[in-house]
Amino acid sequence: MSGPRDRGLAVPASRLGRLSRLGAMTAGVAGNMALGGMAQLGRGERPDWRGLLLTPSNVTRVADQLAKMRGAAMKIGQLVSMDTGDMLPPELAQIMARLRDDAHFMPPAQLKKVLCAQWHAGWLRDFARFDVRPIAAASIGQVHRAQTRDGRDMAIKVQYPGVARSIDSDVANVGALIKMSGMLPEGFALTPYLEEAARQLHEETDYLREAACLNRFRDLLAGSEGFVLPEVYEDWSTDCILAMSFVAGSPIEEAVEEDQAQRNLIMQRLIDLTLKELFEFRLMQSDPNFANYRYDPETGAIILLDFGATRELSIEISKLYGEMFRCGLNAERGRVEELCVTLGFIDETTSKPHRAQVFELVHMAFDGLRVPMFDFSDTTLTREIQIKGEALARDGFVPPVVPMEVLYLQRKFAGMFLLGARLGAKLPVADMVRAHIGP
Repeated sequence: MSGPRDRGLAVPASRLGRLSRLGAMTAGVAGNMALGGMAQLGRGERPDWRGLLLTPSNVTRVADQLAKMRGAAMKIGQLVSMDTGDMLPPELAQIMARLRDDAHFMPPAQLKKVLCAQWHAGWLRDFARFDVRPIAAASIGQVHRAQTRDGRDMAIKVQYPGVARSIDSDVANVGALIKMSGMLPEGFALTPYLEEAARQLHEETDYLREAACLNRFRDLLAGSEGFVLPEVYEDWSTDCILAMSFVAGSPIEEAVEEDQAQRNLIMQRLIDLTLKELFEFRLMQSDPNFANYRYDPETGAIILLDFGATRELSIEISKLYGEMFRCGLNAERGRVEELCVTLGFIDETTSKPHRAQVFELVHMAFDGLRVPMFDFSDTTLTREIQIKGEALARDGFVPPVVPMEVLYLQRKFAGMFLLGARLGAKLPVADMVRAHIGP
């Protein structure tokens, strides 16, 4: 979760209120585009609709309105904006990029109304301290620091009102905005991704489900060195309030100030955890947002937060990725290409030239990982892959509907590599993978 803004702003809770705001936003953007297009026509120019959509005023309008609405509308924007192998063109991500760290928070009056609806009468008497200003605010909820009279130091996540009820309509309206942009390649199937986004968001708004996922990870990591997870306080938790023990820590990015050995250790633990999630637990916290990881400079421990995006993984997908990693690291190119088809990166509609380009991208990634010591700070490989990927998109490649398990995994892997690059880690990644899947 990101740091909250300086002022509170009430969350629009009714469906009609949220719909009218999205409608006004879309109409305003369309109006700006139309005026800009008329001006270009008046100069004898063909309207540049992409350029007109991405004007500073339109970018500001969309990002500000979604940040004010929060909920599914903002969450979709965050998902689109992530630099983690987006399925959408990079131009569209620019619109949403400001949403990663840009949430308002509920004013105290609205917060009190939510808490009174969820907790017993006179609940405030049970607290020695309750900070009405949140320590973090994001798309679905905000977190408050509190101390109970029985001595518990708590972090209390409170869901914004109306968020769960408005998911389907929010997703549909943001989908309409994306389609209006005209940036999707012809034939791109957006609907399955919007449906999955809605399903995921319905799960993430169930805080009792998140509490159960947090407890599962606490059990799985019991005795593991280097990780700290909050404890769930069930007596104060509901389906839209999650009460946990407060765990102090610093943003994970601040570990960049540590020496090379410590930075390497942090990333080694996180990558090893990711591999355990895939091959051992078959349970993955699929959101690689940096805010979900914090760091204790005194102990070196990594604090794991936010398990709303936890996903079960099938035995089949675990085995397929194990084989893909094994064949890729062993340079078995023919089998890697077969697995690209099995995993859904391409399908029977993909042209031969595009198939060859996709295979080249996959082979480049494994060739880069096969080195004895992978330097995350060297962006040569990622830059080359990005350039070739953008060329593939310009050439008209329309990705098939990728299985959602695959999409979550690719997102998690990319997030780990982004964090590794931020910390400048250097690790024997190939050997770490082989330790989980065998030679």
